[in-house]
Amino acid sequence: MTGDHYFTAEPTTPARPREVEFSVAGRDYTLTSAGGVFSADRLDPGTAVLLRKAELPAAAETGPLLDIGCGFGPITCVLATVSPSATVWAVDVNERARALTTANAARVGAADRVRATAPDDVPADVTFSQIWSNPPIHIGKAELHGLLLRWLPRLTPDGVAWLVVARHLGGDSLHRWLVEQGWQVDRHASQKGYRVLRVTR
Repeated sequence: MTGDHYFTAEPTTPARPREVEFSVAGRDYTLTSAGGVFSADRLDPGTAVLLRKAELPAAAETGPLLDIGCGFGPITCVLATVSPSATVWAVDVNERARALTTANAARVGAADRVRATAPDDVPADVTFSQIWSNPPIHIGKAELHGLLLRWLPRLTPDGVAWLVVARHLGGDSLHRWLVEQGWQVDRHASQKGYRVLRVTR
């Protein structure tokens, strides 16, 4: 056993690459995953609900778009595919996750539009028309709140954030907390125990 978590910066778990297949909006994806990243063996159920139930950006969307906690890049690759003119910033503290996202962006023909970076490497002046995240609940409530307080203010004035959180992991309390912070929050959908939250200014 190792002490690795998916939010470990430099995982030591053997990579053992594997393929993950899924479909979103009528398109099939085959991406490469590996040990030491979030949901390494499959599309996470929460991510699947988010991509199925949230409103994917339009084909004409130019972004920039942001994927917080990109893992091996499923959300990033879907966003880059459905919005072929958009730049997508894929943020993760895990260097293996960033490398996989970069490789998977190339697999879907979006290498030139995906920026897989550590959080501190996103330029401070970049704002986002959309933010997408299956946020890392297991980092703890204080850290999760800090993460959202860091990124949500970087929405453009008319921007929208889409979050998915399991109800049993605090989806409803997170909804209330976001409202307390002054955000407009709509429970857009519920499925399989997950809440899809639409967050705007």
